[in-house]
Amino acid sequence: MEAEAKALEGRVESVVFRNEENGYTVLRLAVPDEEEPATVVGCMPGVSPGETLSVTGTWSHHAAYGAQFKARAVERKLPSGAAAILEYLSSGAVKGVGAVTARRLVEEFGEEALEVLENQPERLAALKGMTPKRARELSENFRAQMGMRRLLNFLRANDLSPDLALPLYRLYGDAALEEIRANPYRLTAEGLDVPFQTADALAVSLGVDAQDPQRLEAALLFELRHNAGNGHSFLPVDKLLAATARLLSLEGPEPLDRALDALCRRGATVRETLLGLDCLYLAELHEAECYVAQRLEEMARLEMSAPRDLGRVLANIQTQQGITYAPQQVEAVELAARSQVMLLTGGPGTGKTTSLRGVLALFDALGLDTALAAPTGRAAKRLGETCGQEAYTIHRLLETHFDDKTGKVYFTHTQKDPLKQDAVIVDETSMVDITLMSALLAGLKSDCRLVLVGDPNQLPSVGPGALLGDLLKSGAIPAVSLVQVFRQAARSAIVRSAHEIHHGVHPQLKNTGEGDFFFMSRVKSQEAAQTVVELVSSRLPQRMGFPPDQIQVLTPTRKGPLGTFELNRRLQETLNPPSEDRPQRTFGAVTFRLGDRVMQVKNNYDAMWLDPDRGESGLGVFNGDIGKIVDVEQDGSALTVDFDGRRVFYPADALGELELAYAVTVHKSQGSEYPAVVFACLDVPPMLLTRSVLYTAVTRARSLLVSVGDKRVFLRMVDNNRPQRRYSALRARLTGG
Repeated sequence: MEAEAKALEGRVESVVFRNEENGYTVLRLAVPDEEEPATVVGCMPGVSPGETLSVTGTWSHHAAYGAQFKARAVERKLPSGAAAILEYLSSGAVKGVGAVTARRLVEEFGEEALEVLENQPERLAALKGMTPKRARELSENFRAQMGMRRLLNFLRANDLSPDLALPLYRLYGDAALEEIRANPYRLTAEGLDVPFQTADALAVSLGVDAQDPQRLEAALLFELRHNAGNGHSFLPVDKLLAATARLLSLEGPEPLDRALDALCRRGATVRETLLGLDCLYLAELHEAECYVAQRLEEMARLEMSAPRDLGRVLANIQTQQGITYAPQQVEAVELAARSQVMLLTGGPGTGKTTSLRGVLALFDALGLDTALAAPTGRAAKRLGETCGQEAYTIHRLLETHFDDKTGKVYFTHTQKDPLKQDAVIVDETSMVDITLMSALLAGLKSDCRLVLVGDPNQLPSVGPGALLGDLLKSGAIPAVSLVQVFRQAARSAIVRSAHEIHHGVHPQLKNTGEGDFFFMSRVKSQEAAQTVVELVSSRLPQRMGFPPDQIQVLTPTRKGPLGTFELNRRLQETLNPPSEDRPQRTFGAVTFRLGDRVMQVKNNYDAMWLDPDRGESGLGVFNGDIGKIVDVEQDGSALTVDFDGRRVFYPADALGELELAYAVTVHKSQGSEYPAVVFACLDVPPMLLTRSVLYTAVTRARSLLVSVGDKRVFLRMVDNNRPQRRYSALRARLTGG
């Protein structure tokens, strides 16, 4: 249960610590009638000694530092009285004003010192040694301080997070408050990510008209961004206008036409007729899609010179690997020898891994420096283990950075500074969206080879586009699609069932007591949920030898008795119950406890990680990464998560980026493989009752799959091969159609 909110007011005595990147501050606040100053922690950028603060928050106890007051809302008040003003200015709060200048200011202007400093810099010339240029600089520095102060007070007054203050200030500088007052919808921009409804409520309170162009344009952009998050690279204009009219409660879409034209004129969006549709793109997605099509077309046209003794090279590779390749595997390696770009696809048991190793061995024989990459950390780790050399996430390969001023991600390796590698092999390409593929292609040197590996029958990327499917269907990229299931793999019921599901055939669900795929019939939700917990906590560990940390529960949905939230609550209660030696922290409706399995649920490009074993450090933790809580501060104010050796520190205000991960959605499991999977198959929302969801869930299991639920639901998913449409024109651009 969250502690009751309380309020403190007092004068800042000292600033103990400040993180200039995120505004996190530790200060000492002298509160009237209290013997000792209070330690206050929270987002308080720019606060300085001498100021009066009114803070709302909660008390907690830190094991090392004692009682702390965690500020959730902060109101800053300028110091009053000559003594307090002198203390404030002497603290270094205003850049360029030291103790000597502060004393001269107060001696000359008394209680007017701050007013003069902000609005009458010409009067500063009365001070000894003060030039007009320096007076202007001091005034500008103080106005910057005042801008931040007023911005924080504005956010507090409108129930907006103080965490917005620094990114807003980086974007707009001293004019941040004026910019937001002039257009509250700027808060919905990428990097600020305030919900449209919140910004709209603020706009209404500021008197913005219902048909103000700013409101209409912001709503159109919000709909485009929201749908990009659902996988769409563009939206048909008629659908976009209808959805936006509903969002704004307009009687019809007519008022939006002018706003749409304005967005196109200023380059925020691009309108184009494709596939017989009137399409509207966010400018960055249009640029990415066009660039991917253009670059891949150029690469597909270029035929590389295969070695004359390719047959001998292939024979040597097979001898070294102790295997004889099947005809399609030979075809894959030969295609890699003569193509700058190629696709290598196939389902489980079709020899995709062997083919991939063969391509890598070929590149080694040709003397090529090859990089291995995958979209997620877990997929990269598995790829590296498979191929016997280090693999990178695509973000890490390109060296990702986060620009605090713009809120945008950028990469070190681009067309101006490409990767040095001669070849790049990317696994789990079905997870790569159009923007990440654009960045990857831009980071390759002109003659770099590219091999894209994946299973087109899995769910598409979370981000915009349907990259792998579009590339395959276009026929524009050289490809080998492996279809033969090898005899050894065919012995696995998991592999057989996956291929049966892909072809719309009902797999065998009668348990024989042997094999690696079992179905446990449960038609009541609570019984099914209890069975899932028992399987993970006792049955599979005791009977099959799989410890709980090697078992992953998958479910199609987040909601309901068999959704991730409820299953995680039950599993945590059983596998990692409360204990005196397990400190915990409650954030919202979720309690995080030492030892919990957790997942990062949004990309955080500037989160620092440390690898104590390797002595390495870096930036970036990404959506879908799964780790374990290895440290929780005694007062619960922060925790540390270990992601496969990389440790990331989470202060309290960053816990919204984490979820418990004993159970995860099938979508979140993409790119991962687990020794054992328990799949909950009951109470599935209609939109998730699809073959691709089921196929993805089944193919996550390496050694054991247990499905718990209703056979009718399972078989309905097999029968439903209606894919959710994604608006993407990559295929059309590649085929010229």
